[in-house]
Amino acid sequence: MSVTELVDLIKEVQMTPARIFEVLGMDIRKQVGDYLTQLMDVERTQVLGREKYQRTEGSSDHRNGSYERTFCMKGIGEITVRIPRDREGKFHTQVIPRGKQYEDRIVEDLSAMYLTGISTRTLSLLSKRLIGRSISPTEISNANKELTESVEKWRTRDLSHERIKYLYIDGVIFRMRIGGTVENVPVLVAIGVTHEGAKLVLGLQSGDKESAAAWREFFRDLKLRGLDVSLVKLGVMDGLSGPEKVFAEEFAHARVQRCQVHVARNVLAKVPRRRRGTWPTT
Repeated sequence: MSVTELVDLIKEVQMTPARIFEVLGMDIRKQVGDYLTQLMDVERTQVLGREKYQRTEGSSDHRNGSYERTFCMKGIGEITVRIPRDREGKFHTQVIPRGKQYEDRIVEDLSAMYLTGISTRTLSLLSKRLIGRSISPTEISNANKELTESVEKWRTRDLSHERIKYLYIDGVIFRMRIGGTVENVPVLVAIGVTHEGAKLVLGLQSGDKESAAAWREFFRDLKLRGLDVSLVKLGVMDGLSGPEKVFAEEFAHARVQRCQVHVARNVLAKVPRRRRGTWPTT
């Protein structure tokens, strides 16, 4: 940068102080891009086994220039790098993953924000300011597929090492986006209590809580995943006959207890409001 350019920059910063951060950000992105380009060039040298312009016997592969591409990094933004190539197309850099436009930490942040309820369209609008690159709703949906795979892996995890003494089972309603619309979806839930007193979510599966067939499939899935039914001593649930009957059949050594919260709600529903006093209704 010449003296004149430096003076002009100082005057511009004095008039608009925030300009200095923009300039610094541009400089940092350029330096990071140059550094990664040099790193990949060294990586290619190691693969080829010789320095630039050096010749070795028995090797027909050579350097073949590079091509330019962008990559987005958390805390830095979008950088420009030059990916080295070899003539035979055998070299593939490990520095920047092939086919990826941004690093994994950005995917984790997008997934975390998506879990809070922010839509893919809103995340797309915010992405330019948040990470320095506009990400389309489709890209965000693809990034969340990794989150879905992780959740499914957890949902179907092995339960053979869990020593469950009590089971709380119930049906809940979750609002889910299906085919572009948000719908209420019934989900069966099982929470286990270990012999040490720790509570664990053991299973989540879509299904009508009034359906005996849905509960039977749910309980059998828990057993197929390794749940030791001989250790389960008590099942706590609401007053529906379907899950109670199926639970007694699938967990022959366990007793059934009516959930006290459901009992209180059922009783209070029959009591006139003026007689309820300060009793909780939820």
